[in-house]
Amino acid sequence: MDFRSGKELLELCVQEQLPISQVMKLREIELQETSEKEVNSKMKKALNIMRNAAYDPIKNEVSSIGGLIGGEAKKLENLRVEGKSLCGGAISKAMAYAMAVLEVNASMGVIVAAPTAGSSGVLPGVLLSLQEEYGLSDDQILEGLYTAGAVGYLLMRNASVSGAQAGCQAEVGSAAAMAAAAAVEMMGGTPDQALSAATGAISNLLGLVCDPVRGLVENPCQNRNAIGAANALINAEQALAGITQLIPFDEMVQAMYHVGRSLPFELRESALGGCAATPTACNMNCPSCT
Repeated sequence: MDFRSGKELLELCVQEQLPISQVMKLREIELQETSEKEVNSKMKKALNIMRNAAYDPIKNEVSSIGGLIGGEAKKLENLRVEGKSLCGGAISKAMAYAMAVLEVNASMGVIVAAPTAGSSGVLPGVLLSLQEEYGLSDDQILEGLYTAGAVGYLLMRNASVSGAQAGCQAEVGSAAAMAAAAAVEMMGGTPDQALSAATGAISNLLGLVCDPVRGLVENPCQNRNAIGAANALINAEQALAGITQLIPFDEMVQAMYHVGRSLPFELRESALGGCAATPTACNMNCPSCT
């Protein structure tokens, strides 16, 4: 059940008459030489960690070690509860939960790198918001996680999920692709639609630089996780509506990698360019500098 590309994954789905989630699950069972019960147990553990990281800062504000973020998720949730959200339930919740996970990460809490710590809020934000909005079961969420895992595996194998190697497009962009594909399957879409959503999510963030202020995974990382979650939902909705992407998934993955490798060093997690190089950010590093 192994696959090395999106094309091979879709061929397996057709051949076995299975959704992406089941192909990925069978792959894990085969390669790990373990049981379905065992891989499900590991995935349930990951879901529980995601849920705690998304919900805890909403109830109890946490401050980051670097002091750049803390309490933003709760502010977003308060706006939604007050009926003042501009984005509607699903996107508003996804944004809040995604930002909450970054607060946990930046305060040395436990998160699931999906695919990285800096992009760890996107996937749980999308999955948990959809679960609440549409009354989905945990089993349906697990299916989404397997689908996300398949997309993440392909991105790691054929491109990169490292900001230092290929910019934030490789982190938040990859996370958005994973979440978009997961959302499509959870909402009844086909494997083709799931990969189409992932393709669109990558395309929308193509070229996004990695420029953490003070070299910390706090700002603008937290805001970009909210963008990644919204991006995932937008592309999932387009795919479910039957809108297809011009560029195939595998070609978009390669495009993302080549763009990332073309970014200058200063824009790949060096904290020397972009937001990190603005006067305000520089002054945080060296208050005496002018």
